[in-house]
Amino acid sequence: MFGCLFEEEEEAGFSPNPGLGRVAKGIEEPPPTRGKSNLSGIKNQGGTCYLNSLLQTLLFTPEFREELFSLGQEELGLLEGKDKPEAKVRVIPLELQRLFAHLLLVDQQSASTTQLTDSFGWKNNEETNQHDVQELNRILFSALEHSLVDTSGSSLIHRLYHGTIVNNIVCSECGNVSQRQEDFLDLTACVCGMGSLENALWAMFVEEEMFEGNNLYRCAKCDGLVTAAKSAKLQELPPFITMSLLRFSFDFAKCERYKEMGRYTFPLTINLRPFCEQIDGEDAEFTYKLFSVIIHKGGCYGGHYHAFIRDIDQLGKWEPPEEDSKNKFRKTVKTVEEVEEVPEVPEVKEVQEVKELQEPKLDVEDPLCLLTAVISQEPSKSVLLDQLGQKLLDKTGSSWGKKFRKHHGPIGKFLQSHSDVFMLVSNGTRVALKSNQPSTAGSSPAEPSPPTKPSPAPQPGTPPEPEHNPGPEPEGDHWFDLNDSTVASIRESDIERQFQGKESAYMLFYRKVQLPRPSEAFRNPLYKVPPHLVQMAAEENLNLQRRRETFENSSNSVELRLHLAPSYRLENGALQPMSIHQEGVTPLSFDRRKTVGDLRLSVYQMLELWEGDMALTVAKSLPAGLHLYNTLTDDGMSLYSAGIVPNSDLFVWNGREVAGAPVLTGAEWEPVLLTVVRPYLGDDGNDGGGGRVEEKEGDAAPGEAPGVGMENGGPGLIKETRGFACGATLGEVREALGEPQESMLCQVQAAGKGGGAGGVEGQGGGASGWKVFPPADLQRTLKELSLKDGDKLLVLEPQSFDSSLFSLSGELVTVTTPSDCRWLLVEFRPHRGGGGGGEGGGDGVGEEERKSAKVPASGIMSIGEVKQRAIEELHLKDQLSGVECCLRPMDRTGKHLLTPVCEELSVRDAGVRLMTTLILCLGKAPTTTQLFLHYSLGTAPSAGMEMDIIVEQTCTVKECLKAMLEAIGLEGDSWHLRILDWCDEVGEPLMNEDAPLSELNISCGDTLVITQGQLPPKGYLNLSVWLLLDAESDVVSYTDGDSNHTNKGSSEDVNASGVPGATLRALGKVEIPDEATLEDLKIQVMTLPGLQSVCVPTPAFLRLWQLEERRPVRIHRGQQLTLRKLKVTGGAELCVQRLLSEEDLGLKEVLLRVQMAVPGEGRYYPAEELVWNASRDSSPGSLRSTLAARYGLSPDALLLAKQHPDKHTWDAITSWSQQTSKRKKKKKTESLLGAPFHLKDGDMIGIKNLLVDSSRDFCTLEDLQGQQRLREEEEQRRKGGASCAAGVENKASCKGRRPEVALSINVGTFR
Repeated sequence: MFGCLFEEEEEAGFSPNPGLGRVAKGIEEPPPTRGKSNLSGIKNQGGTCYLNSLLQTLLFTPEFREELFSLGQEELGLLEGKDKPEAKVRVIPLELQRLFAHLLLVDQQSASTTQLTDSFGWKNNEETNQHDVQELNRILFSALEHSLVDTSGSSLIHRLYHGTIVNNIVCSECGNVSQRQEDFLDLTACVCGMGSLENALWAMFVEEEMFEGNNLYRCAKCDGLVTAAKSAKLQELPPFITMSLLRFSFDFAKCERYKEMGRYTFPLTINLRPFCEQIDGEDAEFTYKLFSVIIHKGGCYGGHYHAFIRDIDQLGKWEPPEEDSKNKFRKTVKTVEEVEEVPEVPEVKEVQEVKELQEPKLDVEDPLCLLTAVISQEPSKSVLLDQLGQKLLDKTGSSWGKKFRKHHGPIGKFLQSHSDVFMLVSNGTRVALKSNQPSTAGSSPAEPSPPTKPSPAPQPGTPPEPEHNPGPEPEGDHWFDLNDSTVASIRESDIERQFQGKESAYMLFYRKVQLPRPSEAFRNPLYKVPPHLVQMAAEENLNLQRRRETFENSSNSVELRLHLAPSYRLENGALQPMSIHQEGVTPLSFDRRKTVGDLRLSVYQMLELWEGDMALTVAKSLPAGLHLYNTLTDDGMSLYSAGIVPNSDLFVWNGREVAGAPVLTGAEWEPVLLTVVRPYLGDDGNDGGGGRVEEKEGDAAPGEAPGVGMENGGPGLIKETRGFACGATLGEVREALGEPQESMLCQVQAAGKGGGAGGVEGQGGGASGWKVFPPADLQRTLKELSLKDGDKLLVLEPQSFDSSLFSLSGELVTVTTPSDCRWLLVEFRPHRGGGGGGEGGGDGVGEEERKSAKVPASGIMSIGEVKQRAIEELHLKDQLSGVECCLRPMDRTGKHLLTPVCEELSVRDAGVRLMTTLILCLGKAPTTTQLFLHYSLGTAPSAGMEMDIIVEQTCTVKECLKAMLEAIGLEGDSWHLRILDWCDEVGEPLMNEDAPLSELNISCGDTLVITQGQLPPKGYLNLSVWLLLDAESDVVSYTDGDSNHTNKGSSEDVNASGVPGATLRALGKVEIPDEATLEDLKIQVMTLPGLQSVCVPTPAFLRLWQLEERRPVRIHRGQQLTLRKLKVTGGAELCVQRLLSEEDLGLKEVLLRVQMAVPGEGRYYPAEELVWNASRDSSPGSLRSTLAARYGLSPDALLLAKQHPDKHTWDAITSWSQQTSKRKKKKKTESLLGAPFHLKDGDMIGIKNLLVDSSRDFCTLEDLQGQQRLREEEEQRRKGGASCAAGVENKASCKGRRPEVALSINVGTFR
């Protein structure tokens, strides 16, 4: 749709950037106007698409709309008084009136239903829950009926939608007729097994249901159980009939819901005379015409609704869909080219003259000329950036990528290289010509536009007509797709696409053709709208017009900040204001379409006292201060092209110096804001250090940020922020700080293992490490040293090491944190297990109350010392004498213990942060050379249920497995280890059993799973092989004399699922590399003992099936393809089938089982195999021709169907794929390999010869019995559905679906 523009923009860097355009600061962008259709959509509140579709259908039901508008305020009340205690205001119909008036008259792209849903009583986020539109239809009509009680509209719903069905039961013994009338709001039509709406209505109102056998009818006249016939007829037809299609069903076999996605047709016009009780009268009395189709896209647990609606009164502007426009353009170009080949015909000259008059002759080889013409011919004189490629394709018939990309590069780069011709407008989303500024018409409100003469205001309450070229009205009905906020024109033929699939029709609305429409209602949205609603819409339109004008005026201007040079001075590479109370910033609002010269002139006029040259330089406020970048020198360049964005900073100066100091501009001289850290050794902040702090805080030196603060609130470090040019050397920084040459400059040392690092905060172990800059680094610049904003620089004088807070070791300075935060909280939990054991206690120590103590600690203290101090503080020395214990940190949730901490490490090296909690547990702690691992048997462990073990890092996988097996008391060699992956699932096995754990990247805290079974060699697959036997197979059982053979077959056979009469016999298992070919696998299978008595000359006489749940689902093809390419994985189940001839199926050849029906007997001849080549044509016609050639019949004489053995049903394969498009496009080929049939290997195809068998029913007696069995099972589940419902609930919870909430609408009492 968008040509090659997206790809080109990414390559050229010309993608729209909101930062390059303008925004209307402080002004909310008004809602957009209606689109080309001149119809308004409805906003989705999060899950209200079902409500939007039904409301649009009711809006385009003229009789419902006008009946609703006929109800006055004297009957319904006033919305303004709805909150009064005793007021009886019928809020729902009033809100519905206001919404309909808004949709008809307000010039807005979409309306909101918030007030309407509030009137429903939806206060608990009901708008975000998905509901069924059929259920809403009944509930909404019921709410309206209750709301309109005792008004003239009390019978509104009944008159328009209610009909009557009469049910008759005729006794076969005495002929007594029992009748019962039933009122209906909508007709529920069955979808499953029907194929069309007419078939469903025929089954409902024509076919009779017999009461016989075990289901007899008790006749009141006969006073006994008798056979009877039940039928139903439509007795009274309403003006509007709603058809609710039963797309959603429940599979009681699988205990889950599903959606019927098969083909289900419905007519545009339907005659209900055959289904009515009284059939006298004209056809018009029984004829209905479709006017709305509500469509559901998705599955049974969620999706999206939208509606196809016929515009009966033609309130909207219908235009051919975009596809039609493209095809019409291409057809016109082709016709003109064909005419040009015959210059002698006089009509050709006229066509050419008209074409030359309408469109100037373009050089199709000049991209600049073409793009200029495309943009200039737009009404708004601009084109959306993401539509430029498509418009060029429509203009020339060739995309930019094919025609110009090779010589001119991407289209974005081409636009950039011609910045003198093109420019970005409207927040960078549109392209315009510099000579033609974009106008208001056709552009978004955010686009800049020159002042234009205001157009006359529209009539009150009438939405303005969209701007378009007048043309002839299209013939036929006007259909629109109303999809929440968007409205698009569609063809009537597009409805046929909703017959089947995931996106299919769900509700049908028919209108009686006898209902007349007055001529004054045609194209008149004001028809029958109450005056007060017309006035409301007029005021809303006026308000929207004012908002749009205000937003347009605001968005045409850009706010700039002018920084005047006399108010600034240069400090440490950045511009700082002379005074902290006066920043020297002058705001300026300027039209960004003007040039740099215009801006310079405006600044001159503002600064009357300015003397000399004036330079305007783009500036940017950085953490260190103001920095200058590029100077605007081209006075003829617009602010668009100059890259001026809203709230840009411009520095006004002479272009050379500020306050006598030369200023270096550009990114290479950006200032860097560093945090300078110094020692502070005072107790109360009153010594020299404290005075320095007060000096910095109270009166910061020029160029210095006053960000000085105490570290940790006590003795330790103080810091201040200073800015320096990134080109300054470290020595110059030291000199600027006023430090002597013997002072040392240090940088924070990178964090070590465990994350204990430093920083001046003193956290992460109680001490921080700093690295001294060597003397050579003093001559390097800050940029060369990779120092950036926020980095910390520690300044130390030699006398600083006299304090106990600082220690120097080589090039490393250690700063110890203050004492008030040097502690760890240790809690004793005797019931929590440590390493080497489970979760239990040890050595007779019983459960006790938890104890905790705050233990003094520092970053350099060892974990072992912390443990000993904790035992002393908790008075556990006697209790834990001779008992191993360890310290374990908690996770972030505070619920689970982490790996025990090695006692040989320091607090900082172990990654333990001060002021955190450690748990003293029973168990052994690992050393620095050991690993603490969790392990379980068989499956992934639950949290807290795994076992623990400590092993050496050099321990191999085999030794680790042996230790784990000994710990849990298991023996044998048929075990291997698997590692638990990041999503807590059992992952791949550890193949190399001789590799040390350290080489396999196994670390402390990892979980291993002991799995039964030996490891296959690396790269090998362990496959289970079965033999497929049919009912006529001559393969006999065998006995293997070698009792020690490991691949001995089983004598027990199991039924093959989905293949009637076939069984599976286990042959054994094979181990084969994944790089082996399919032929190699067949050869190895032939060596299994179960096939020794079977004559298989070559591997080509074997067919290899993939098994899923003991069902053959796919044949593996390609004798020379590797198992890896065939996606055969370890543990897969395969079955082989012996053939009577060699076979080598192609990738597009499908093996089907076909059976011809015996005429008139409801059974089939034995099934045969058919190899159908679907490589060139996979349509139903191709399959029908193949079968016709096989049986020597005409293709038209064959009727085909696919069997569903699990449901005991058949799907007829019709000729629907032979239809062609009305627009004479290329024939649409439908594939049987795709939806809805999905033919695959092994599918059963039933065949009927229509020349000798007129029945179209494919079901056999076995199928009928199977269907009856399923119904009985369904009935049993209904009676005892508790367990089934629990199963569904569990299944739903597994899928993570939200709980379903009942839909309801609250209505007040008006009686």
